[in-house]
Amino acid sequence: MKPITMRLSLLAAGVMLASTALHADNHDARAIAERLVDEHFQDSTLTREEQIAELMWFAKAAEPFRGMEIKTVAEGLTTHIYERDVLAEAFGELTGIEVTHNIIGEGDVVNNMQTQMQSGRNIYDGYVNDSDAIGTHIRYGTTINISEAMENEWSDFTLPTLDLEDFIGIQYTTGPDGSIYQLPTQQFANLYWFRHDWFEREDLQEQFREIYGYDLGVPTNWTAYEDIAEFFTEHVGEIDGSKVYGHMDYGRRDPSLGWRFHDSWLSMAGMGSPGVPFGNPVDDWGIRVNEESQPVGASVSRGGATNSPAAVFAVTKMVDWLEKYAPPEASGMTFGEAGPVPAQGNIAQQIFWYTAFTADMTDPGLPVTEEDGTPKWRMAPSPVGPYWEEGMKVGYQDVGSWTFFDSTPEDRRTAAWLFAQFTVSKTVSLEKLMAGLTPIRESDIFSEQMTEMAPQLGGLVEFYRSPNESNWTPSSTNVPDYPRMAPLWWQNLAPAVNGEISPQEALDNLAGDLDSIMARLARARVFESYAPNLNEEQDPETWLSQPGSPKARLDDEMPQGTTVPYDEMMEAWMATGSRD
Repeated sequence: MKPITMRLSLLAAGVMLASTALHADNHDARAIAERLVDEHFQDSTLTREEQIAELMWFAKAAEPFRGMEIKTVAEGLTTHIYERDVLAEAFGELTGIEVTHNIIGEGDVVNNMQTQMQSGRNIYDGYVNDSDAIGTHIRYGTTINISEAMENEWSDFTLPTLDLEDFIGIQYTTGPDGSIYQLPTQQFANLYWFRHDWFEREDLQEQFREIYGYDLGVPTNWTAYEDIAEFFTEHVGEIDGSKVYGHMDYGRRDPSLGWRFHDSWLSMAGMGSPGVPFGNPVDDWGIRVNEESQPVGASVSRGGATNSPAAVFAVTKMVDWLEKYAPPEASGMTFGEAGPVPAQGNIAQQIFWYTAFTADMTDPGLPVTEEDGTPKWRMAPSPVGPYWEEGMKVGYQDVGSWTFFDSTPEDRRTAAWLFAQFTVSKTVSLEKLMAGLTPIRESDIFSEQMTEMAPQLGGLVEFYRSPNESNWTPSSTNVPDYPRMAPLWWQNLAPAVNGEISPQEALDNLAGDLDSIMARLARARVFESYAPNLNEEQDPETWLSQPGSPKARLDDEMPQGTTVPYDEMMEAWMATGSRD
């Protein structure tokens, strides 16, 4: 990385010459810090004095940038709205740097990021971008290598108490070279969600046992999930006079339909290779890489698994369950429209439920919440499909992360880096967690405050306190260009969801398109490292007959259903204790 530029040096020199006019003295800064802690950041794993000291560091480090206006951007989650409405204002008051933290749609964030990467035109000074794009950031050479920057241009502007080891998702923003390219600022997972109160009813337990021959409980495989979906939809039918459904999903032809699939739906069925955080050599998209981390193909004919039997099974089940067991309107919904539906009180379970909706489930006035604020629902690990094996990832986590580009002027980029660190600092991170329920720090997860909140959160705290949480991971470094490749999922799979073509046809088309775009990117020589190097096509049986992924079709894809009582499952979940 380049040393601090002449522009920044001159700016710093100017500040030193006119310090009384440009920044508050230590007394004023301390007064501001004390008031911010007392008014906004009373909950923290730091002591009050430690918080004040951390805030004082920000005030001093920001002196060269006082009076600067910067622009950052994030998608519309509660956590990022808190960053905009509370943290940006507090940071500005403390440092004199005015931050406009724009909240826009996730697709718009990606489009702006892609435009800046390709054009070199500075649009935003810092982006909160999903770590799913880590494969893009490590390859193009335009994303700031944070590890290197902290050693060089940001050496004087990196918070001494940042404590990267405390971040629960830092492994997802780290490249194959061991460097960190993004800094996590929020995190949520997809888990199994169910109506605990219904599952505990003795009459429903007896009815289920009579029909299916085993106990109603948390499903551990897809057969049990399907049995429970059928049970509530077809055999129970109504509860308290209202129609109920055994499944919830969404199926509208929309970019969010792609999230439904490439956010690890295929890997939940067991399509990829063992390996955490990312399957090796085949990831949760079905993309295979060689020993040099170069993508070599998504199609089975090239050693990938995107159109493999396990993937076909996964898509087939998604389509069948949506049609048979979800509310009729679900097929016309998007992610955002479907998310609040379980809170309305007529859904028995959802295999693929984002914990980002936890806050929306905790209102005492909802039909899924008791009068005392405790939930009638619980979250648990999602059941796995028949192709899944020990050592594989179990589900998906979204890790929204601060990302910076070399096309941003260095002084603006450094000011944005200071704001990014402020939004994740221990002074503010616990308050942010309590506002948005998207944890990033282990110290916050194990705080007394989260212990007190746990009974109202239906298993969220227990999930994040379990070492097993690390088996839920984002998209891998195998994906060479996330912005270009992610739309291929919904464009190709929507016809299968709508019944226009078979899942096999849709996945054949998807795998072919993924291979084509990787081949084009390789020919264009746009990558600085880890460029695709596609395998020659072979008879798919050549790969299916070998051990590992892609896996040959199983003779029995729906083995006997298995369930476990919720309390027993949670006891096993927490048995290994806290992280080291």
